[in-house]
Amino acid sequence: MNDRKTLDMPLMSFGMMSVLVAQFFSALADNAILIAAIAIVKSQGLANLVPMLQESFVVPFILLAPFVGQIADGFPKGRVMLVANLIKLAGALAMVAGVNPLTAYGLIGIGAAMYSPAKYGILSQMFGPGSLVRANGMMEGSTIVAILFGVVLGGWLADHSLQWAFTGVVAAYALAAFANLFIPALPAENTEANFNPWRLMKEFIVSLKVMFKNPDTRFSLLGTSAFWGTGTTLRLMLFAWVPAALLITDNQTPANLMGAVSIGIVLGAIGAGLWISLANVNRALIGGLLLGVFILMLAFVNSLTLAFALMIAIGICGGSFVVPLNALLQERGHESIGAGNALAVQNFVENIAMLLFVGAYSLAAAGFPTTLIIIVFGVLLFGVVGFLAALRLKQ
Repeated sequence: MNDRKTLDMPLMSFGMMSVLVAQFFSALADNAILIAAIAIVKSQGLANLVPMLQESFVVPFILLAPFVGQIADGFPKGRVMLVANLIKLAGALAMVAGVNPLTAYGLIGIGAAMYSPAKYGILSQMFGPGSLVRANGMMEGSTIVAILFGVVLGGWLADHSLQWAFTGVVAAYALAAFANLFIPALPAENTEANFNPWRLMKEFIVSLKVMFKNPDTRFSLLGTSAFWGTGTTLRLMLFAWVPAALLITDNQTPANLMGAVSIGIVLGAIGAGLWISLANVNRALIGGLLLGVFILMLAFVNSLTLAFALMIAIGICGGSFVVPLNALLQERGHESIGAGNALAVQNFVENIAMLLFVGAYSLAAAGFPTTLIIIVFGVLLFGVVGFLAALRLKQ
C-alpha cells in the first residue's frame, strides 16, 4: 500500500465541484429510476414485484462486497466512478429498451456497488485531515438533495410520462459520467492490489469477524442495518399504504412522502451533530426507539397532512439515530481494519438487512392487509432497537 498522500485541495476547487456534480446526478437518477420502475410493474398489473425491484438492487452490494473496495483502491478512483456510472447508464438504457425491470435495476445495482467505496475514498486523497470532515459533509448534503429531488421528480414524471422519466434518468447518468471526466487524475492508492477472489474472500471474512467482536462496531453495524432495512421497507410500504389509507393512487404522493423523510433525516442529522458525540453516543438510541413508535402510528393516519408530518418525524428520528452510529463505526473501523474495509463490511451487513426486511415484507404483503403489516413492523422495530439498547447499556 502506498503512503497516504493528499492533494490538500481547496474545498471549493473545480475538482471537488466535479465530484459533487457527479454524485448529485448519479444519486438523483438512482432514486428517480426506482420510482419509474415501480410505475412500470404497477402498470403491468404486477405490483407484487415491487419489493423484488429493491432486492435486485441490493443483491449486488452483498455479492460484490469483498471485491469492490479492492477495485476502488487498485485503480484511480475517478475512473472507477466513471465506469460505475456507465454501468448504471447501461442499466437505464436496458430498462428503456424493454429489458425486464428486475434485470435492468440489478445492473444499476452493480454500478452502485462499485461506485460507493470510490466516491468516499477519493475524498481522503483530495483533502487533508483539516478539510476531510467538511468535504464529507458536502458529499452527504449533495446526496440528500439528490435523493429528495430524485424521488419527487421521479414520482411526478412517472405520473405524466414514463418516456420523459426515463429520458431524464438517462440524461442524469450521462451528466454524472461526464462530470467524472473532470475529477483530478489521482493515482491508485494500492498499486499492489491483489484481485485473487479466494484471497479477497478470506480477507473480507477476517474483517467481518473483527468488526463483530468489537462491542462498538457490532452495536453500530446492527443499529445502522436496522435503520436501512427499515427505510428501504418503508419506502416500498408507502406505495401500498397511500392508496389504502389516503385513497390516492398516483405515484407522486408516495414519492413526496419519501422526500419528507429525507428532509427529516437532514434535520435529525443536524440535531445529532449538536446534541450527540462519540462520548455520549448512547443518546442515539432514543431516536431509534421513537422510530418504531412513529412507524406504528402511521397505521392510524388517514390524512395527507398528518402523513407528511409523521414522515418528517420519522426522518428526524432516523437521522438522529443513524448519523452518530455511522461516526462511531468509521472511527472504530479506522482504528482496527481501516476505513475502506469497514465501509465494505458495513455495506455487506446493511444490505443483507435490507434483503431480509424487504423479503419479509414481500411475504407478508401477499397475505395480510397493509395496516396490520405496519403495526407489526413498528412493534418489531421497537423491539429490535430495545434489545440493542439493553445489550448496550449492560456493557
